Amino acid sequence: MTNLEAFRAEKDEFFASHPQSPLTPEQKKNFEGLAYFPENPALRLEAKVEEFPKREVIEMQTTAGDVQRYQKYGKFKFAVEGQEAELTIYVSQHGFFLPFVDSQANKETYGAGRYLEPEPLGDGKFLVDFNLAYNPYCAYNERWSCPLTPFENRVKVPIRAGEKNFSYDV
Repeated sequence: MTNLEAFRAEKDEFFASHPQSPLTPEQKKNFEGLAYFPENPALRLEAKVEEFPKREVIEMQTTAGDVQRYQKYGKFKFAVEGQEAELTIYVSQHGFFLPFVDSQANKETYGAGRYLEPEPLGDGKFLVDFNLAYNPYCAYNERWSCPLTPFENRVKVPIRAGEKNFSYDV
């Protein structure tokens, strides 16, 4: 079992049985695990991030209608299947945050976007592993409030890595 497979199995177990799971009791009854894309080594990036000279504070609207504040940290460019894309990394008191929406939103991936926590590597580089991309808790039910992906992080490329769109049978 790879590290990613072990991570996913642990996450599925948490969703199935933990009291703090985002799933409702009804959803847990038939839950057999989240849907994931196969591991894609090409989408595990060591990205050179161009830091913004001034860290602008922005307010991200949430699904519940309130706002959360983040600083725009920097941006990085990358390619997916030969197509160029660019994303902005944000930072808050909780650490680095990378919300994004790809071209498969509302098809293969959650329409409001997925999240990552990029890992700083030093020298302006970050580990951005899209295989770890996950759906926010609001993808599972409406009792959760999640930041909505800013327009600048909506890319026209397919990012077929990480979690797929969630659906369940009642």
